[in-house]
Amino acid sequence: MKLNLNKPLVVFDLETTGLDLVKDRIIQISFIKVMPNGEEERGDYLINPECHILPVITELTGISDDDVKDKPTFKQVAKTLSDKFVGCDFAGFNSNHFDIPLLAEEFLRAGIDFDFSKCRLIDACNIFKKLERRNLASAYKFYCGHRMEDDFEAHRADQDTEATYRVLMGQLDYYTEEKQRQLGEDPEGRVLTNDMDCLAAFSKTNNNVDFAGRIVWAEAKDSHGNTIYDKDGNPVLVECFNFGKYKGRTVVDVLQHDPGYYSWIMGGDFTYNTKQVLTRIRMREI
Repeated sequence: MKLNLNKPLVVFDLETTGLDLVKDRIIQISFIKVMPNGEEERGDYLINPECHILPVITELTGISDDDVKDKPTFKQVAKTLSDKFVGCDFAGFNSNHFDIPLLAEEFLRAGIDFDFSKCRLIDACNIFKKLERRNLASAYKFYCGHRMEDDFEAHRADQDTEATYRVLMGQLDYYTEEKQRQLGEDPEGRVLTNDMDCLAAFSKTNNNVDFAGRIVWAEAKDSHGNTIYDKDGNPVLVECFNFGKYKGRTVVDVLQHDPGYYSWIMGGDFTYNTKQVLTRIRMREI
């Protein structure tokens, strides 16, 4: 099935030095940029993380210090990637939880304010877990009819990117009303719409404002603790802190009554993205 796109979609995957959004770095980024007319552009970069790659990561990915010692740093390729990605939506496997947040961190460390809040983020892993609850290898076998180890080399970003792209297209082919009826399934709740807004909404699994979940969306309350609704009857959502002594308090209220809390976060061991989101809220209110 051809993706129904009204702007480019970047299907991507990262290999990294670890899973810490603050401390770890990208060592490989691979992507397929799919255009609305169906044309595809592929990119694959090995990245020098400017730190030692642990043996366990080398064993997992096949990427060693020697493989990246002469490769560009992320900062050196950041502008090129930003130019390629601007105006695009993004898709990956477990990307909303890890790849997008880490990519956002790397852009900010490189001095590039890439605003992912303007992008629709489609996570084939979340779609799969909601409908079948497996991992990428199982998803590939289920939707593509092959064993992933027969078609790809495991734990390489370029290989996983290709597999994720095929899984996403396979999901759209599989979760149609016609296909579900052929399988004898009730299609209610098991049909995916070939539309990036719908896929992004279905991929979303949390109410985070920042990627790390330090700030979340919550229903606004009046002075009596009752939910406030807009003119269409939907709850009004406001940004609230999700940790520490102000957990559950709105960000705006805390910034007004304890301005020093902003400075404490800006100087603390928080992700650049969290600091960026907090600063945007602060500037908006000013």
